[in-house]
Amino acid sequence: MARIVQKFGGTSVGDVARIKNVAKRVKAEVERGNQVAVVVSAMSGVTNQLVAYCNEISPMHDQREYDAVVSTGEQVTTGLLAIALQGLGMKARSWTGWQIPIGTDDAHGKARIESIDGEGLIRCMEAGEIAVIAGFQGITGDNRISTLGRGGSDTTAVAVAAAVKADRCDIYTDVDGVYTTDPRIGATARKLDKITYEEMLESASLGAKVLQTRSVEMAMKHRVRVQVLSSFSDAPGTLVCDEDEILEKELVSGITYSRDEAKVTLVGVQDQPGVAASIFGPLADANINVDMIVQNTSREGTTDLTFTTSRGELDRALKVIKESMKVPYASIVTDKSVVKVSVIGVGMRSHAGVAQTMFKALADRKINIHIISTSEIKVSVLISEEYTELALRALHTAYGLDAA
Repeated sequence: MARIVQKFGGTSVGDVARIKNVAKRVKAEVERGNQVAVVVSAMSGVTNQLVAYCNEISPMHDQREYDAVVSTGEQVTTGLLAIALQGLGMKARSWTGWQIPIGTDDAHGKARIESIDGEGLIRCMEAGEIAVIAGFQGITGDNRISTLGRGGSDTTAVAVAAAVKADRCDIYTDVDGVYTTDPRIGATARKLDKITYEEMLESASLGAKVLQTRSVEMAMKHRVRVQVLSSFSDAPGTLVCDEDEILEKELVSGITYSRDEAKVTLVGVQDQPGVAASIFGPLADANINVDMIVQNTSREGTTDLTFTTSRGELDRALKVIKESMKVPYASIVTDKSVVKVSVIGVGMRSHAGVAQTMFKALADRKINIHIISTSEIKVSVLISEEYTELALRALHTAYGLDAA
């Protein structure tokens, strides 16, 4: 007997018919002899509507009350799924975040899980009862409902799997696994049987929408084996696991992209010690994330410094720079028409020439590179957005990832 945590997202529980379909999938897992807990999101569109209500009442609302409102979407789904399971003759009960409890910090709207008491869930599962758990929510130290931010149900599922010592966490979504690139752009994309935690973490942080970044971080930390599956087919999915489980490691496992990029260039900055600190210190204090950074060679005592941030943070970043910058500069140039393309693979650790293959493939198609950044298992470049699809297809072919 295995202990399995299943998670179903908003599209999977989008209406009553889909909730009944989910109930059948859960029942099938139980009938295979396994203990099962289920984590669910709100029905598709519900959370957006609840957020809209809060903003309509007051754009400057209390985040604690915001969490009290938006957490109700998952509570509805848990009750409906428990009823559907009972209708199929199964023992089931719903659990909210505070009933477990899932303890979080007090960063309302984007709280982080600090603890989960899994004993009640384990007793429930061992008694043959299906635990239907509200994702995306928890409770703070002062007994206020908290939410984990968008995509937080993935994090809930992995955290619950760790707390109950599950053998596997199955994430059901509207795609049937992790692909070598976005199949909507690359027609030759192929589904991976397995991918390492590190590769999945890089993919999630660099634009892949399959799993939420924090859920992958937690899975890697607690060594929770995660399987990505489709709610709408019986096709085998992709297993996210430790590197040791993958015998034949591919040089490159995938090509990702992120359109949520904006480039900022400070022209004619004084080239002197402390300049970078005077720029990036205030940005960090304002909780503005900076990603890629490049500085030109000094000329006549000045230099140009370029960095990227998210498009949504661009206006705030410019405001912070203009108000806090103590070092003179000639001008600021911004560009939102850029995209970050990344090549990812644990095989890079032991193979040379990965970056050269990338640069040559882009050069052959006359695609100019604005910025380059690297880590042990990825190479990212910033290019003009108009070349996104061309770049993805070219790189997919260059690394031999095209499906046969």
